Amino acid sequence: MNTSTSGRGLRRFGAALSAVLIGATALTACGGDKAAEDKPQKAGAEADAGFPRTVEHAMGSTKIPAKPARVVVLDTGELDDVTMLGIKPVGAVSPHMKTAGGFPNYLKGKTDGVKDVGPLLEPNLLKIAALKPDLILSSKVRHEKVYKKLSGIAPTVFTETTGGPWKENLAVHAEALGLEKEAKSALTAYETRAKALGEEIKKKYKGKMPSASVVRFVAGPTRLYQKSAYSGIVLNDIGLARPKSQSSVDPEVTMLDVSPEQIDKAEADLIFVTLADDPSKTKQKDVTSNPVWKDLNAVKNDKVFTVPDETWMSGIGVQAAEHMLADVAKAAGVELPKK
Repeated sequence: MNTSTSGRGLRRFGAALSAVLIGATALTACGGDKAAEDKPQKAGAEADAGFPRTVEHAMGSTKIPAKPARVVVLDTGELDDVTMLGIKPVGAVSPHMKTAGGFPNYLKGKTDGVKDVGPLLEPNLLKIAALKPDLILSSKVRHEKVYKKLSGIAPTVFTETTGGPWKENLAVHAEALGLEKEAKSALTAYETRAKALGEEIKKKYKGKMPSASVVRFVAGPTRLYQKSAYSGIVLNDIGLARPKSQSSVDPEVTMLDVSPEQIDKAEADLIFVTLADDPSKTKQKDVTSNPVWKDLNAVKNDKVFTVPDETWMSGIGVQAAEHMLADVAKAAGVELPKK
């Protein structure tokens, strides 16, 4: 959607958005019962315990008057977090690199009936306002330019960025939702399971952890993902070693672009491959037909594993990480420890 601040387009947008907001206000004033119906009820003061509260975040501070019930999320990490915490958002955006379209398959059943308010890079503000949210979650790196407009619709909380700091982002989202204990418990359970998986893999490999490489085929150069990326954090939680080409812990350096001739930088005991775009738009064929690729030990030993891009790359939360643990366990030939 064009959000230009000049000319006739602005007047039309402003009038339309104002109409939606005025309508929402009127419904709140004279249709309070409907709002109450939309909001899950709990007994007594427990429903809004800890609210109102003010949350400090990447764009400043935001007062949240009551426990949110109608939440809009504008990125995939936020979607993973809120559904993990038992909340079905009223609106969300789908992954911008998901070739099949729609919400992530791994969240099937948790996004039924959720309104798509995307595209991710230009969320539809009119659709968001029409949903009458009481909380909007996103990040500065994604939507800084429309933060003020989003804040005019509902209390809005932003993290700084996405990817690597996913655990810290979960804490911010949980604070805004009033679900800090639930988030901490889920994260601790995941980390405990990841560590246990690492111990099983280490036993399997006679006391030495195998190395793992992450290769992503996108439109353009092929990418190798670093320790500082989301997938890198999960592999580190397991305790897997990483090749030198993927050892960066710099939050500003999360990937390395390589040509087909440089794919030897992906050498590792286990290679995990994701595909983010239509194969014809990527260098996948050029890479996998290259003698350099074919000479990799993981290729010769049949230790290359294709895994879902939506969990390894765009999931960015505990639920996606749990799926990653299952993929790693299968690749390493061990049983995934129970939750």
